[in-house]
Amino acid sequence: MTRKSSDLAGRRVLITGAARGIGAALARQLHSRGARVALLGIEPELLGQVAAECGGAPWRYCDVGDRAQVESAVDGLVAELGGLDVLVANAGIAKQIALVGGDPEVFEQTMRVNALGVYYSVHAAGPHLSHPGGYVLLTSSLAAAINLPLLGAYSASKAAVQAFGKTLRQELAHTGAEVGIAYFAELDTDMTTRGFGTEAARYVLGGKPISGPAPLQPAIDALERAITRRERRVVSPSWVGGALLVRDIAQRVVELRLRGAVPGALKLARAENPPFTTEQPVA
Repeated sequence: MTRKSSDLAGRRVLITGAARGIGAALARQLHSRGARVALLGIEPELLGQVAAECGGAPWRYCDVGDRAQVESAVDGLVAELGGLDVLVANAGIAKQIALVGGDPEVFEQTMRVNALGVYYSVHAAGPHLSHPGGYVLLTSSLAAAINLPLLGAYSASKAAVQAFGKTLRQELAHTGAEVGIAYFAELDTDMTTRGFGTEAARYVLGGKPISGPAPLQPAIDALERAITRRERRVVSPSWVGGALLVRDIAQRVVELRLRGAVPGALKLARAENPPFTTEQPVA
């Protein structure tokens, strides 16, 4: 189904993880195209700034890993928008972890935000989106298909998002709603800078990023097109699409390239305790 950019005018879009990075940039761009955006996040000052730049868009503080908070926030924002056409489940965090000998709480928290947070967001917004024209866009990652050492928690969470999205697509089809899944490589965002800015990450990569941070704007443009056309898949940079087709080969190349550095990187990772890429609420 092909749509024009003008079709964004008046469309009601809810974005999670909207305080910075992909979420903030997408909110600004969709607002500039005439969409009515509503924002969720856990950084009130930044979220308020983004909302102000989006014409005073409604927003809520919301930890997506807390089901009660998500339900309350989504219900409130949908009421303010007068309905909902698009959900962008974008909120996510990352933190390195050695799967053996690392802190289990890192794995648990990553899954809580990245996987359960997507489920809670869709569970709350889904009834409002189950109509012809409804669209759910889930932020997965190339890491769902090609996995790096120290990123086991993040990769597992994004693989869960991918599986969730493929299942959701089948369950919403009869309502007329569509589901898209976004796969990004390293983008020029705070998440990439912070996630790969540790001593262990530098060691395992040997100072040579797997792909190097790509510009953010092409990814935002791809997301806008996906929302306009209700596309099934979004990739950025464009080579990610090819990597997904040859994921098994690419995985083997990564393993061979990095395996000599993995033991030393694991030792460093077990001693380091970097923060999550977005500071998390204290329970």
